[in-house]
Amino acid sequence: MSRAHDWLAKIHALPRQSKVKIMNVCGGHERAITQAGLRTALPDYLEIIPGPGCPVCVCPEEDVFSAIQLALNEDIILLAFGDMLRVPVNVGKNEVRTLAQAKAQGADIRPIASPLEARGSALQQPDKKVVFFVAGFETTTAPVAAMLLEAAPANLSLLLSGRLTWPAVALLLASEDIGFDALIAPGHVSAVMGAEEWHSVVAQHHIPTAVAGFSPDSLLAAIYSVLRQRLENHVFLDNCYPQVVHQGGNRWAKAQLAAVMDVVDAPWRGIGVIPRSGFALKTAYAAHDARLLFPSYADASRRRAGQMPAGCDCAKVVLGKRYPNQCALFGQACTPRNPIGPCMVSDEGACRIWWSAGLRHHLAV
Repeated sequence: MSRAHDWLAKIHALPRQSKVKIMNVCGGHERAITQAGLRTALPDYLEIIPGPGCPVCVCPEEDVFSAIQLALNEDIILLAFGDMLRVPVNVGKNEVRTLAQAKAQGADIRPIASPLEARGSALQQPDKKVVFFVAGFETTTAPVAAMLLEAAPANLSLLLSGRLTWPAVALLLASEDIGFDALIAPGHVSAVMGAEEWHSVVAQHHIPTAVAGFSPDSLLAAIYSVLRQRLENHVFLDNCYPQVVHQGGNRWAKAQLAAVMDVVDAPWRGIGVIPRSGFALKTAYAAHDARLLFPSYADASRRRAGQMPAGCDCAKVVLGKRYPNQCALFGQACTPRNPIGPCMVSDEGACRIWWSAGLRHHLAV
């Protein structure tokens, strides 16, 4: 019997509880849970809720719009992680809605997979201005910081849209309706920032919490842990990913972030500004800040454009307030081939994950 089967048997052997809502913060967790069919294998009193762990989903619409306009109007090469090319912005049907459409109109836009590719592109074309549109959480932003510390090419600048994971969870914990009874914390973010970043969930809110990896056995171990914590009324922060997550996190990566980035208040698409939830380049790196080097396209007329498109519940899905198939657009107007909202774009977006797993129909609320 596999370790996953062992953990599943232990979960089913626990005394039955009333409805328990467990939030998984990470898009990678949601993908693993859904693809492995864990929801159908777990006891029916458990409700597993997707959380705010999709960087593509929360990237401000105005930043995507700025990247599109930079690529169309400036003499640059624009680089972005592949998923970002399909994120739509709120413009008219006859206007350019995505970076992919801008590329089709002749803009020099190139998908990449890592900061090293951005550095390589800039080195290969030293006479060309190269802008790297960076969306992501701590695990993405730390390598970007390292790249800058290692003397990035002078012609490379960043349109930075990095976010921190914990402040979004803190926002949920500060609300009147928290919406979950236990928390599965993201393993990769904890590997960088340290598991102790989640300690206040336990200490201040008395909510069972466990850090998990991305395999079914690690996720099931975390689910078993938080259920046991509830049953025994002994709440603590459990590390179910000890082979990767260590006390203090990755001190080298955190030092790189601290050296290059400031932590600032930042907007999240459809949610609003979350205090101290974003990364911004320190003034020492102003020569690599695309927001300072190029004209701003985030004009006043776009102040409300950061909202989700009409009828799109992506922000509610991100905050764990609604399941993907409870959005009226899910599987109707919004599909991976024609995404209306960003949650249907990325393989870390809950809507795309559910669709890919075969759940194709809207469920009336």
